Amino acid sequence: MNATVYAADETSSAYRPKIRTLFRLQWEPAQNAHVLLYPEGMVKLNQSAAEILKRCDGTHDLDTLIADLEQEFNAIGIATEVHVFVADARTRGWLE
Repeated sequence: MNATVYAADETSSAYRPKIRTLFRLQWEPAQNAHVLLYPEGMVKLNQSAAEILKRCDGTHDLDTLIADLEQEFNAIGIATEVHVFVADARTRGWLE
C-alpha cells in the first residue's frame, strides 16, 4: 500500500475511525439492510459499507480494520477501496 496516496490524516493507517455520536448504525428489518440513523434521517448502506462501519469503533486502526475484513471475507487488495470509503464517510460527517 502506498501511504502517499492518502495525504489526509483521516485515511492514514494510524487513524482509528469512530462513528460520530450523532449517528447510530443498526440493522433495519424494513429496509433489509444496515442503516445509519441520524436526527434528520437515515442512510441505507450496502453490505460493504455496513461491514466497514461496524468496525469503526475507535479502537482499531485502518490497517487492523482492513486485515479483519480481508480475513472475514477471504479477500485481498481491498485497502484502497476501504481508504476511499473511510475518507468519504469522514467528509460526510459520519466518522470522527
